[in-house]
Formats: sequence, structure tokens, C-alpha cells
Amino acid sequence: MKQMKCKMLALCAAALCSSVLPGCVRQKKAPAAESLSFQLPDGMETSGIYVKPVPGISSDFIRGMDASSVLAEENSGVAYYNFKGEKQDVFMTLAQSGVNYIRLRVWNDPYDENGNGYGGGNNDVAAAVELGKRATKYGMKVCIDFHYSDFWADPKRQHAPKAWKNMDIRKKCDALYVFTKKSLKTILDAGVNVGMVQIGNEINFGMSGETDRAAVTSLLKSGSRAVREISKKYRQDMQIAVHYTRINQPDNLYQLVENLSRENVDYDCIGLSYYPFWDGTMDNMKTVVKTIRETYKKPVFIAETSYCYTAEDGDGFGNSLAGKADLVEGYAATVQGQADMIRDVAAAASEAGAFGFFYWEGVWIPVGKSREANSVLWEKFGSGWASSYSAGYDPDDAGLYYGGSSWDNQAFFDFDGHPLASLDVFKYLQHGSTAPLAIDFISDVHISCNAGEKIVLPETVSVRYNDGSEKQMKVSWNREQIAAINSAQEGTYSVEGTVEGRAVSCQIDVLLINYVKNPGFEDDDVSMWNVSYAGNTNPTDFQKKENDAHTGTTAFHFYSDSDMEFSIEQTLTDLKPGTYRLSAYAQGGDMAEDSVLELYAVSGGTEKSVPFMVTTWVDWKHPVVSGIKVSDGTLAVGVRMKCNAKSWGTVDDFIVNRISD
Repeated sequence: MKQMKCKMLALCAAALCSSVLPGCVRQKKAPAAESLSFQLPDGMETSGIYVKPVPGISSDFIRGMDASSVLAEENSGVAYYNFKGEKQDVFMTLAQSGVNYIRLRVWNDPYDENGNGYGGGNNDVAAAVELGKRATKYGMKVCIDFHYSDFWADPKRQHAPKAWKNMDIRKKCDALYVFTKKSLKTILDAGVNVGMVQIGNEINFGMSGETDRAAVTSLLKSGSRAVREISKKYRQDMQIAVHYTRINQPDNLYQLVENLSRENVDYDCIGLSYYPFWDGTMDNMKTVVKTIRETYKKPVFIAETSYCYTAEDGDGFGNSLAGKADLVEGYAATVQGQADMIRDVAAAASEAGAFGFFYWEGVWIPVGKSREANSVLWEKFGSGWASSYSAGYDPDDAGLYYGGSSWDNQAFFDFDGHPLASLDVFKYLQHGSTAPLAIDFISDVHISCNAGEKIVLPETVSVRYNDGSEKQMKVSWNREQIAAINSAQEGTYSVEGTVEGRAVSCQIDVLLINYVKNPGFEDDDVSMWNVSYAGNTNPTDFQKKENDAHTGTTAFHFYSDSDMEFSIEQTLTDLKPGTYRLSAYAQGGDMAEDSVLELYAVSGGTEKSVPFMVTTWVDWKHPVVSGIKVSDGTLAVGVRMKCNAKSWGTVDDFIVNRISD
């Protein structure tokens, strides 16, 4: 790598104010703690990852990291290393890789009455002081993220701190004001270089136990007033951020921001959570950022984002992003894929006018070598997402599902604490980096065939390289595994293969042919189905309503204000003699006990049927008629019902398979 030259990594407050937050005052007092500075590259470098330069990205663009779990991790025995394999303060490693801002969550009192920590890092003010001092030492600014709760605050929960539980809104506002002011004084007196303060965390649906919008607004005003007063007293510029999520529901989000303006809440910027595997497309994210900037004249940053580098689970607790079917298209669960995602999120945010982003918990890695060993450490040091001690405070979630970290496969360090090459994406955003061309990811193959057909595996598979290019390459499949597949029998099989020494797999689904025509009523032509009914009014229709369909959008629907008797039937012809199986799906409700619902099949004058009953909405019943003998090639299948007035439901997805000769 060529020598890095003179661009300062540390984000100076004066540059931030002049470039992205107009109207703020230049900092008048330097942080008390002595800090080091690191330099960014002034051109493209060769590294372990390929990074495309982000056009027009600002040199003072926030490249942030939430590192709230570090103390609990280290107390649990975790060691962090640098790229040379040497033990090193993780904050120094982050700064060397281009991180210029550290975000730290703060809970009021994350401990039970016996002093046992709730987990998740046990992030009280004392933890913020210790972590903030280390971040400041290495030239990084700090964002204090007040949750105004004793534990996690997010869209699912906004519990009031224990000490505030029985307060009315006036007293709660006073308590929040005092807590904010006292906490910031403690943090600043320790020499932490605070540049931003979040007053609440993901507060779309409430804050500190309050759900009424007027009450939340009052809390925000109290927090804002406290920050402004401390900022003035310490002559320390601290931007006030209001943090929302669910940006894939923009109309609701805009109402929340509109309320801030209408109620004259004093704040500087809006933070948005954006997880690309949960929160929609980057185009939507850009639209939301631009709309808030242009409509409400407020700067915006991405407060949280992340992506996985592996599909492995490091601590036995499971992962929030599994790294398999839930991946974002085009972004593999690899180190390069992680770097690609963060580069592209930064690029999209910058293009939309956002002034930076924070990666969420890129340092939260496994603490032990087994689930059993981990559990002891999670409980003792709070290094899992929640301990059993949290049950008294959050019984409905943390108290039930406490345990480890679901984020270890989204860290920027491997399971043993060594930094991944993707960590350097932070310092390469402006000028990019090159890397030796190498295979990054080989797409697994998924094929299906009807029972009895010959299985044909593809001769080539798609290979993705670290520079983003793709091509088809020849694959060698395991012939013994192919030969062992009984293609006449329904089932799922796996065959291994290799591409230039790299493993790939093929999942093969052997399916039985469904002989029913238009089995789910998705085709508008339903003439193959014969509907008959008693009385003058047909209580049925082919309803297009996705929520009432088993698959697709259409299902056979029934409802009437009077008692009903009807059937739906299809006659299949030219069937090969043999034994067949019939099944269908049905759901519904308000059905009397004496109602008669039957799935039936008739062949050669012989009927076989099974009764079933529907119970409630989308509780899909799956009746099956087995052992149907067909000798003359003809089979009539259907459902008949005799049911009470105001009962209702749908029938969908008829299936007829030939099981054997």
C-alpha cells in the first residue's frame, strides 16, 4: 500500500457546521482529553477489498460506528486486534480504518435492585464516559444516544425508566431534563468530545412510556432545552438529533417530522435507521432523505445501518440477518459483500444530501467458544443482548428471549476479534481502493423437476468477483450423489460441486405433477370448475383478495345471510391408471358444529372423502384423500359444504398427484 498522506480523519466541528449544518456556532473550547489524529488516503490504494469511489462525497462526511458493547465484550474476555495481528485498543483500529465518529447508547439505570445488569452492554452513563474517552483519545467525535429508558428503546418498546414509572408528564419532563443535563455534564467533565446528542432512540411510536404525540413532544423539548443549556455553559457545540425508523412507511414519518416543526421543537437534524434488508430500497431511502431536507429544511443522517459478512452463527444464539434467503439481491454474505453494501449505502445517502452515517454495533462479536460458556458470560458481564435479570423490567420480550448477540455475523471483526478487510471501507469511500481480482461468491443452484423425469444439472454456474463483475463458469458435480437420487420419488436432494476448487451446491426438488387445471383459480378462465348450489342464490364467488388466498391472490369464497349448500368440482380425464392423492386448503369461521364440509374424489363409481372443519381466519386446514384408485382415466374431485348462515371462508390450491402404479 502506498504511504497515506495528509487528509485528517478526525471530523472537525467547524467543518461540520459550515458544510452540513448551517447556522451552528464554531466550537470555542477544545476537548479536555488529549487526542491523536489519523490520516486518510489522498488517492486510490490497493487493499483487501475493492471499493468504488463515491462521487462527490464530502471529506467531512460522518463515517460513524456504534461501539456501545465494547466494555461488556472486553469484560467477558474478548480481545481485539489490529491488521498486523497485534492486540490493540479497538478504538484505535476503528480510527485507523477511517471511522471518525463513535455513537454510544445511554440507558438511565440498566440494573436490577441487586445490581445485576440487564445486558446489551449495560450502557449507563459511566460506560459512556469510559468509551467516550477512548474514542476522543483517537481523534473521533462522540454521539450520545439517550434512550431515556433503563433498557432497549425501539419501535417495539419505549419503557419509562424505573424511577420515572409513576410520574405524570410534567414530572417526567422535569426528570428527563435533569437526567440529560447531569449526564452530559459528567461526560463532558471527563473530557469526552461530544459533537451530537440524540434525544430518544427510534421514537416513532412513543418515548419513555408515553405514546401520546403531545406528551412525546413535551419530552423532546425538555431534552433539547437541557442540551442547549449545557452546550452554552461548556461552549461545546453539540448537535441535537431526533431519531426515527420505519422509513419504508414515509407518510407516517413525514407526519412526525411535520409535528416537530409545528410544535417548534428545537433540534438540529434528523437521524434515520436504514437497514437495507428490512427497510426497503435505497431509492426510497434517498427519496425520504431528500424530502425531509427540502420540505422541512433539516439536515439528515443515517443513524443506523449494517450488513452481514457471513451466514455463520458465532455464539449459538442465532442471527437477526441469517445471510441466506434474507440477503439483499446483489450483496453476498461475504467480506466484500459487506463492504459493497456499506459503500453503496454511503453513496446513496451522500447523493441524497445526507451528511453521514453510523454503522450499528460493528464490534459485537462472540465472547466464548460454546453456547454454554457464552451463557455464563452474557449473564455476568451483560455481553449478550439481554440477561435473565432484565425480566423484571421487560418481561414480555427480554425476559423471555434473553441470550447472546444476534449481530456477530454483522460485525467488522471476525469471531476471534481480528478486523475484516471490509472495515477499511470507511477510509476508502472518497478515493476507492483496488484489490487483486478474486472470486468472491458462487451462487448456489436450485432446480426442480417432475417425478420420473431425468435430472439435468447445469453445466455452468454464476460466479461473482470482488470487483462486482460476474460470469458463468464450468462446474463439476458429484456423480455419485446424482446417481443416488431416486427421481421417481418426491423429495429434496442436495448435490455438491466445485468451481476452480471452490464449493457450490445444488438443491434439487423432485415434485409430483399436479393434474388439476387452474388449481388455485389464478386464471380468470374458471370454466373447468363446476359450481352447484341449492336454492336461488349462489353463495360463492371467485374472490380476488390476497389475504384470504392460500397462495396467489384468488380463492373460491363463500358467504351468505342464509343457510348454504354448495359444491365445487372438476373432472380430470386421460389420467394414467394408478393410485392418486387429493388435497386442498380451506379456512373460514363462524361455522356451526353440525355443518358438513367434505373433500371428495370419485372414480369408477367409487367415492372416497374426508370431513374437515374451518375454525378461524387464515387457520388453513389441509384435508387429504389418499389411496384413490383410477382405472378408466377419469377422476372427479371437489369440495362440498352444507353450512349455516353467516359462516364464511375460502377454498384454495387443489392438488392431485399420482402416487404409484
